[in-house]
Formats: sequence, C-alpha cells, structure tokens
Amino acid sequence: MPTPRPALTEPRRTLEASALALRSWTVRQQLAAAGFSVGFALLIGIPTVLIPNPVFGREIPVVAWNYPVWIATSILAGMLAATYVRPARGGDDAKDVDGEPDAASRFGVVGGVLAWFAVGCPVCNKIALLALGYSGALTWFAPVQPYLAATALVTTAGALVMRLRGQTLCTRSPSVVARA
Repeated sequence: MPTPRPALTEPRRTLEASALALRSWTVRQQLAAAGFSVGFALLIGIPTVLIPNPVFGREIPVVAWNYPVWIATSILAGMLAATYVRPARGGDDAKDVDGEPDAASRFGVVGGVLAWFAVGCPVCNKIALLALGYSGALTWFAPVQPYLAATALVTTAGALVMRLRGQTLCTRSPSVVARA
C-alpha cells in the first residue's frame, strides 16, 4: 500500500505552481520577457543615469547597490510583463472576472515606481527636492533608498509569483468562472 503524500503547504504549492508555469512558457513568452526586461532597464537606466547619457545628469554618484537592484528589477518586471503575453491564440488577459485590473498589475506598477525612486539620484528627484530641500533629500531620502529598493524587489517578485501561480492553478477562463 503506497504511503499517502503529505499535503503541500501553501507557499510551497505556490512556488511549485510558479515554477511549472515558467517551464511551460513558449518561445514567444520568453522573447517577450527578454524584450520587456531590456525596455524596462532602458526606461529606468537612462533617466536615473545608471546608463550614462548626454540628456540627463546626476549630481550624486551612483551607489554600488544601484546596479544589482536595477538589473534584478528589470528582469522581474520583464518576466511579469511577459505573463500578460498570450502563448497562442486565446488565453488570459490582465483583467479579473470583475473586469478590473488584477492585483499583480497594481503590485507590478508599484514595484516599478519604487525601483525608479530607489536607484535615482536623491537630489535630482524633484518630489524629494521640493518636499525636503537639498540637504533634506541627502539627510532623509538617500538613507531610505535601500529600503525602497528592497520593497521594489519584493513587490515585483510577489506580483510575478502571483501571476505565474494563476497561470497553472487557475486554468479556467474568466467567462467560465463568471457562469459558475
């Protein structure tokens, strides 16, 4: 008689479902993830001068942790965006059953905005500069940036896991769920 398999805990089930979803991605979704990652990296890297350019300037030099946060957030955001790419004709979209944007979309946007604030120059940020002044931006905002970076990474990773989990555990289309 086979021994019963222990029930999976929810976090483990979520991670396994997310890994299964990643393994089932088509070439189209993988290319979309790479393209979106590069696009997000450029969108964040150029204005924050992580990519040196003649258009934008930065008064405070880049801190060493800015680059890994920027790259990791770009990869996570690209993968998150690719979860909205249909593997073929049909599939899901970025809406709930109610027609509202899903929670992962909102978390992804929050993660992207936090990443921009985290890796940007503290005194080049007009919001921080207007609210705190030059010395306040250096004294108060700059020390908070690593925490913003951590929050951005966790938020974006959480949104990605939510989307990936839903691709394997929620296989019914919204119209089927609405009728049930």
